[in-house]
Amino acid sequence: MGAVDNYLSALERLKNNTPVVLPKGTRISKDTVALEAGRKRSSIKKSRPQFASLIEEIELAASIQSKPEDDSKGYLDKLKSEKDHYKSLYQQSLNRELMLVKRLSDLEKLLSNEVGKNNVHNIRA
Repeated sequence: MGAVDNYLSALERLKNNTPVVLPKGTRISKDTVALEAGRKRSSIKKSRPQFASLIEEIELAASIQSKPEDDSKGYLDKLKSEKDHYKSLYQQSLNRELMLVKRLSDLEKLLSNEVGKNNVHNIRA
């Protein structure tokens, strides 16, 4: 396996988001392809003619790869949706809490009015 083949397999791994060396989601560039191939960061240079087609493929793959703004927009939308969901859950819990406080207050009033009459109290009223 030649050096160019090694770079090409590294590029394919980055395209498929299955890198071995770098973390998943790494942006595709000449430097990241070189690092994924186990080489130095700047080993892929335009001045080397054997890398001309490789550089074209890297640039094409980088242009096809989703833009970071798109990724961050989707992530932001997801966070907003989660925030709204948790806000709704919080408001529901506050409503339950208020209903329970009201019920407790009603039962305490009932209990204070019933003291001395008998020891049996209907709390399901």
